[in-house]
Amino acid sequence: MTILQAPSILIFDWHGTLVDTNDAMYGAMDDMLSGIDGLGLEGRLTATTGSKTADDRKLVDYVRAHHRLHPKVIADRRASRTDLLEVLFGADEDAKEIANRAYNDCYRRRFGDVKAFAPGVVDLLSELRNLGIRLGILTNRAREFLDKELETIEQGAWMRFFETRVSGSDTEHLKPSPDPVLRALQHFGQFPGPHVWYVGDSASDTISAKTAGITNVFFNGSQGDAQWIEAIFPGTASQPYQPDCVVNDYQGLLHLVQQAITREAAVVTDAAHA
Repeated sequence: MTILQAPSILIFDWHGTLVDTNDAMYGAMDDMLSGIDGLGLEGRLTATTGSKTADDRKLVDYVRAHHRLHPKVIADRRASRTDLLEVLFGADEDAKEIANRAYNDCYRRRFGDVKAFAPGVVDLLSELRNLGIRLGILTNRAREFLDKELETIEQGAWMRFFETRVSGSDTEHLKPSPDPVLRALQHFGQFPGPHVWYVGDSASDTISAKTAGITNVFFNGSQGDAQWIEAIFPGTASQPYQPDCVVNDYQGLLHLVQQAITREAAVVTDAAHA
């Protein structure tokens, strides 16, 4: 098990970590994919020979044939919009940008039905703040959607907890680029380091955090098994990035933070008595 430095800053992903907007997200993805010909993107779908897993290959083939998500993707409720676009378009940044713009147009017609990913978000955020940890949000979601959803959920009760919010409208490059993480750290007035934790539910979150030089905690809210986690984080030369730790729920995350703080305090005490 990785020994984590206690966080002084903890940044959360939005969808799939703090909130559940799956219905709107997958609906908007299907809306966008139904018009993939008109966007000039069908011919730019990635070659399946470069896919990470058999499931990724099946998804690309299914989208190419049917212009919508495979029903299993929707049923599993594990894949983020960002990860889906990475699977479908790979390194073609221009294609992903076109798809993202079209997705936002589709999401604009659907968003608004936002709910907490699981009970206990306010309790978690309150406890983290009581521990002296500065909090932020970092998401690829467009600013107009993030701000509205944050204002709406539980009548805006979450807003007071977050010192900064970085959206997909704030940097030129989206996750998995490290740019959004570095922008968030600018807002905090901090440099990258293991004292900054990014908690997110996707491979893109992990890549963004690790390439920026901070700690990544993978939030396994969909309760994927060890085999699934190993498949998306194989640690190979071509896919080297792995989370520093995995938690399955908010209680597990809080326990991880408390452990790191207690361990660090014990080290300081031992040093003082040496």
